[in-house]
Amino acid sequence: MPTATFADVVTSEEQLREIVGAPSDLVLRKQLPALDDHCRAFIAHAPFLLVGTANARGMCDVSPRGDAPGFVHVLDDRTLLVPDRPGNRRLDTLRNILENPRVGLLFVIPGVEETLRVNGSARIVRDEALLESMAVQGKQPLLALAVDVEEAFLHCAKAFKRSHLWQPDHWPDRSVLPSLGRLLLDQVKPNDTTVAELEGQIEESYQKRLY
Repeated sequence: MPTATFADVVTSEEQLREIVGAPSDLVLRKQLPALDDHCRAFIAHAPFLLVGTANARGMCDVSPRGDAPGFVHVLDDRTLLVPDRPGNRRLDTLRNILENPRVGLLFVIPGVEETLRVNGSARIVRDEALLESMAVQGKQPLLALAVDVEEAFLHCAKAFKRSHLWQPDHWPDRSVLPSLGRLLLDQVKPNDTTVAELEGQIEESYQKRLY
C-alpha cells in the first residue's frame, strides 16, 4: 500500500497529453512489428539487456542478463532466444512468465547511448539442440527464454546523456557504497558469518558458477 500522499495526481492519458503533448509522427512510425537488419545488428553487439516481467497480480520485476555480445540468438525476425545462465535461483523472471508471458526487453551496448526496446511474450523452452547452440565453456544453459517479438524500436539517447553513464569522469568512487558482503550482512544478519566469509562466498560464485 502507498505510504505517501500527494495533492496533484495525474489519473488519465488526457491529462498526460495536456501536460506533455503528443509524440511526433517519426516517433510513432519508428515502432516496428518485427526485427529489421538494424535491430538484428544491435542485438548482435549487445552484451547486456534488462528483462521486465509481471506476475498474474501485476507485481513487476526487472532482471539483468549479460554475456558476450551476440549471446541473444535471433532465430527469425519475430523470435529471440535468451539463455538462462546460472543465477541465484530466485527465478523471479521465470516464475512471472509462467503466470504472465508478457515481457519487455531493453538491449544495451557499452559506449552507445541509444538502446533497443523489444516487447512481446515469452515461453520457457528446453529444446536440446537450441540449448547446445548456446553453450559457453562447455556448459549449456538448462533453460532459455523464447521471446515472440511484437514490437521493436530504437530509443533515443537523452537518458544516457543526462546521466553521463558512459563518461568515466562522472562515475562515483566505488567506496561510496559498501561491498555486497557488507550489505548482505547488514540486511540479512546471518548468524555466525563475517563480512570476509560472505565476500569469499560471493567471489567463489563469480569464479566457479558463471556458467
